[in-house]
Amino acid sequence: MVSAQGREAGSDAPTLDAERAYRVMLLPGDGVGPEIVAAAKQVVAAVGARFGFAVTYEQGLLGGCAIDAIGKPMEDGLVERCRACDAVLLGAVGGPRWDTTDPHKPRPEQGLLDMRKHLELFANLRPVKCFASLAGNSSLKPEVIAGTDIMVVRELTGGVYFGKRERRADSAYDTMAYSEAEVERLVEYAFQVAGGRRKLVHSVDKANVLESSRLWRAVATRVAEAYPDVELRHMLVDNTAMQLIREPRQFDVIATENLFGDILSDEAAMLTGSIGMLPSASIGAGGVSLYEPIHGSAPDIAGQGVVNPCATILSAALMLDLSLGESAAARAVESAVETALEQGARTADIAGPGEPALGSAEMTARIVAALSRVGRAEPAGAGQEPR
Repeated sequence: MVSAQGREAGSDAPTLDAERAYRVMLLPGDGVGPEIVAAAKQVVAAVGARFGFAVTYEQGLLGGCAIDAIGKPMEDGLVERCRACDAVLLGAVGGPRWDTTDPHKPRPEQGLLDMRKHLELFANLRPVKCFASLAGNSSLKPEVIAGTDIMVVRELTGGVYFGKRERRADSAYDTMAYSEAEVERLVEYAFQVAGGRRKLVHSVDKANVLESSRLWRAVATRVAEAYPDVELRHMLVDNTAMQLIREPRQFDVIATENLFGDILSDEAAMLTGSIGMLPSASIGAGGVSLYEPIHGSAPDIAGQGVVNPCATILSAALMLDLSLGESAAARAVESAVETALEQGARTADIAGPGEPALGSAEMTARIVAALSRVGRAEPAGAGQEPR
C-alpha cells in the first residue's frame, strides 16, 4: 500500500486515498514495448494525481528479452508475482531475431501463452471503436465505418493453440478441442459484456464443418436462455469476415473461439485505420487480468521515439476500469485521447497527407495536457471485474 499524501498548497488535486493504492506488474517486453509502457505509466500517474489514487509497479521478464537474459521466454516465479498484483500491463513480445521453426529453441510467444494459461486469462476483450476524427483513415468509406463500436470477446486458453499437435517427417496436425465448460465460461462473459452495451451477441463458429463448432453453437444457445434481454445471433466465421467489411455497425459483441478470434480481431482492428489505436484486456478467472495493445513489437521503429502510444494508454484505461475499479479515471483517459485526436495530434501511423507527425513523447504530452482539462468526478466504484 502507498501512504496517503496531503494536498499541496494552491493545488486542486485531491488527497491521495491510502485505500486506493494499487500494484501493477509491468512486462515491457521487446521492440517498442518499453517505450509504450513508459507512456502509459506517465498517463496513469497524471490521472491518479487528478483522481486521488496511486499505482506502484513491479517489473518482470517476458518474451525475447527474457530469452536473451536467461535463455527462456519467461523468468521463474513470474506467474506468482503477477498473482500478487492487482493487474498486469504488457508492452509487446517477439521479433524477427527470435523467429524459429525449430521446436527445440525457445520462442517469445511461448512465454505469453504460458502466462495466459497459468493466469487463466480465458477471455480476450478487443474493443474496436471508430474515432470520428480518424474515420478518414480507414480503408473503408467513412459512411461505412462511422459509428462502429464492436467488442470482440475471444476465448484465449483453449482451441487449436493449446490442443494436441505433432509434426512428422512429411505431415503435421493440430487439434482444436473444447470442453462445454470452456465454451460456457466465455459465452457467459460475452453476454454479461453485451448487457452493458447494445444487448446483442454474435456467436461466431464454423458449425457447418467442425464438430467443436457444433458444440460451441449448442452451448451458446443454452447460455442465451439465461439472458432473455440479450439477443443471440449465430454466424459462420467466413461470413463474419465478410460482414465486418460490408457492414461493421451491425455488430455489438462478437463471441468466438481462439483461432477465429485471433484472425477476426486483427481484421476488425484495421477497420479503424491503424492497429496502433486499439487496446485489449485478457480477463483472468483467478482475479488478475492482463492488459496490452494489440499491435506487435515493431522492431523496425524501436528506439526511434515514433511509435503510437495510444493503444497502450487505452489498455491502461481498461485496466483502471476493469481491474482497479477507477471507472471515472478510465473515462477521463479515454476522453483525453479522443480530445487530443480532435485537436489534430497525430503520430506517423495515423497522420494524413500533409499532416505533421508527432513523436511518442509529444503525443503522450498532448494526451496528458488534454487530461488536465477533463472535469474530475467522484470515483465510479468497482468496474466490471473485481480486483
